[in-house]
Amino acid sequence: MSGPWRVGVIGCGVMGAGFAESCCRAGQAVTVVVRDEDARKRGADRLADALGRAVRKGRISADERDRALTRISFATSLSALRDSNFVLEAVRERAEEKVEILAELDRIVDDPDAVLATNTSSIPIMKLASATRSPERIVGVHFFNPVQVMPLAELTGSLRTSPATMDRAESFVVDVLSKQTVRTQDRAGFLVNGLLVPYLMSAIRLLESRGNTADEIDRSMTLGCGHPMGPLALVDLIGLDVVAAIGTALYEETKEPLYTPPSLLLRMVEGGLLGRKAGQGFFGYAR
Repeated sequence: MSGPWRVGVIGCGVMGAGFAESCCRAGQAVTVVVRDEDARKRGADRLADALGRAVRKGRISADERDRALTRISFATSLSALRDSNFVLEAVRERAEEKVEILAELDRIVDDPDAVLATNTSSIPIMKLASATRSPERIVGVHFFNPVQVMPLAELTGSLRTSPATMDRAESFVVDVLSKQTVRTQDRAGFLVNGLLVPYLMSAIRLLESRGNTADEIDRSMTLGCGHPMGPLALVDLIGLDVVAAIGTALYEETKEPLYTPPSLLLRMVEGGLLGRKAGQGFFGYAR
């Protein structure tokens, strides 16, 4: 594409903040839209902490951190994204919330060639795009946690997404963020979660049966299969609420029982035991 990228992100939770950090570290100015001033403060603190960790780990210098922070601005209205040409919504994995945001973005963003991306990990893109007047601009760009580290993004177009939108989204992910991409079919869970979720649900069911402890299950997969992280620690990292939402979406579309969230997972979500972000999931974490 010609001219600079003008990047927007909606939401500054784990995924939104990770995307914003990746963009500002890559030299891009980013506008982050959040609900209110409290969310703005939490988001700013999250980004400052993440960039501070990158300095401590030697991934960037202190000067690079300071320059990156100057490239981030916050707003509480989607109208701040009117001039954007790449926008990623990264709100909760709830179809109705994403539909509302994408429909409003479609009305607000002026550039007819702008990429309006969703970071959904499970909801079919056509379901989201059909709520807009310009479904050709809607594309799934699914990053993985932590966005700053994981090298892959899934690109998913609907039946109405234009080839030009797909190409622009891929250009941004590859040329700006230096990540690799895989293009996937527009189905619930796409490629990675279609394979991963049954594995995670099986590990939870095994724990639920009380045959083995969480530590035994995870050590079996790290030591026996060479996985860098056990399945229950991975659920904690992703977030138990997110895993439950993905499994529910997959089951609703496919009716495959292997995607169904186990009762233990649902009870833990109801109890606020959401994993790392809550300080407690299948394992405990210092906060």
